[in-house]
Amino acid sequence: MLEHGGRLQQAAQRYGLPRERWLDLSTGINPIGWQATAAAVSVASWNRLPEEEDGLMEAAEMYYGAPTILPVSGSQAAIQTLPRLRSRSRVGVPKLGYNEHAHRWAQAGHDVVPLAVADFEAALDGLDVLVASNPNNPTGERFAPDQLLDWHARLHSRGGWLVIDEAFIDSTPECSVARFTDREGLIVLRSLGKFFGLAGARVGFVLASRELLRSLAEWLGPWALAGPSRVVAKASLLDQAWQKSTRQRLRQDGRRLAVLLASHGLKPAGGCDLFQWVSVPNALEVHEALARQGILTRYFATAPSVRFGLPAKAEDWGRLETALSISRDVQEIAENARDEAKREARS
Repeated sequence: MLEHGGRLQQAAQRYGLPRERWLDLSTGINPIGWQATAAAVSVASWNRLPEEEDGLMEAAEMYYGAPTILPVSGSQAAIQTLPRLRSRSRVGVPKLGYNEHAHRWAQAGHDVVPLAVADFEAALDGLDVLVASNPNNPTGERFAPDQLLDWHARLHSRGGWLVIDEAFIDSTPECSVARFTDREGLIVLRSLGKFFGLAGARVGFVLASRELLRSLAEWLGPWALAGPSRVVAKASLLDQAWQKSTRQRLRQDGRRLAVLLASHGLKPAGGCDLFQWVSVPNALEVHEALARQGILTRYFATAPSVRFGLPAKAEDWGRLETALSISRDVQEIAENARDEAKREARS
């Protein structure tokens, strides 16, 4: 199993702090997510098998503007299954990205080619499949819709696929290519986990051609999405007022987080409205210094860096600012001590 953010119990045990004392900024999930009332989830949704004629498909088609959609148990279900729908292929994936993509394609026997995002264009003609996240997680790199559609056309001309993970795109829906997914070989993955803050409901959608969705549904089997999750998903997708106000808030909070980090010597190298990505040589020290104060971030060892999600309330923002100040002071003392030791060694 690959390492992911959100493992609070593990962090509590490692650093000796009770779970309730932690501030989890490791996941990029909207900390003020859409709220479902208990009354909205009927008893029938718990004690009857899910039925497709419940209005969820219509709500999803309206929200995404996509012609054909398949609900799945989180986009992870699709990430694990899509590689099984192709014969052995040469698959390009982001060198620094959501690592489940590379893992699942390799697990299914494909030849995986890790690429820097800047190298996608040059490598494209040597690939059968390209997997791109828009925006990329954790670096925040983005792709214009026209560029993605051009890449898709080139791949499709030889039977290839372009798979786009749009997990973090909901705050900028104009950047999505969802409305073009009736084109063969163009596959978009969406989720209610990040923008809607409904990660626990395990709701995702695959947007693709009817033929591909039919094949994917055969692999996944019936009742891929639980009844209560379908109810919550439909209600959240229809709540346009909440979506509009949340996009405004996330834009403000994303900028606020970037400014806060930069003011403490951690200027983000990338990010989006839901997270900021800091690439520094001492990333592990930053991650651990914050963890010792009960703040969990997402550390990336392959390219030393730390991803920060958004705090929820004023108290959490204040706690992060205090922790960043303390961490910076501690690191400066440690760096001064190391410099002094080096000078003494030379003398």
